[in-house]
Amino acid sequence: MSEKTGNSKLETRNSRVIGIVPRKTGAIRDFKDLEVWRAARELRKEVYQLARLLPEIEKFGLASQLRRAACFVTANIAEGFGRFGYQENAQLCRQARGSLYEVRDHLTTCVDEGYVSLDEGTRLDKLAQRVTQLLNGYLRSTLALKAATHE
Repeated sequence: MSEKTGNSKLETRNSRVIGIVPRKTGAIRDFKDLEVWRAARELRKEVYQLARLLPEIEKFGLASQLRRAACFVTANIAEGFGRFGYQENAQLCRQARGSLYEVRDHLTTCVDEGYVSLDEGTRLDKLAQRVTQLLNGYLRSTLALKAATHE
C-alpha cells in the first residue's frame, strides 16, 4: 500500500495494449486525445462484441450490465475532461474506475457461467486492468495539476 495515497490498487508499469496507437504529439485538445479514453473505447468495443454473443436469457441481465458499465467508463472520462475543475475531473475518474471493476466482475461471471473461455476472459480482464492502470495515471496527473494550481 502506498503511504502517499493510501491506495493498494494494482499498478504495473510499461505494459502495452495491442491496437492502441500512442499519440505522436503531446497536445491534448479533446477527450479523444487521451490514451486512457482510447484504451477504454477498445475495451468497450470488445465488451459489446461479447454481450452480443451471450445467450438470450442474459439479454436484459448480464449483457445489459456489461454494456452499461463499459459505456460508463468512457462517458465518465469524457465528462470529467469537459469539466472546469480538477476535482470534478478526479471524481469522474474515480467513478470510471469503479465501473472498470464492475466490468471485470461481469467478465468473471461470463467465465464462471461458461459463456466465454478462461483464455478469452483472461484476455479481456487484462485489457480492463490496462485501462485501470492508464486511468490511475491520468488521475494522478490530474491531482498533481490541481496541487500545482492550488485549485
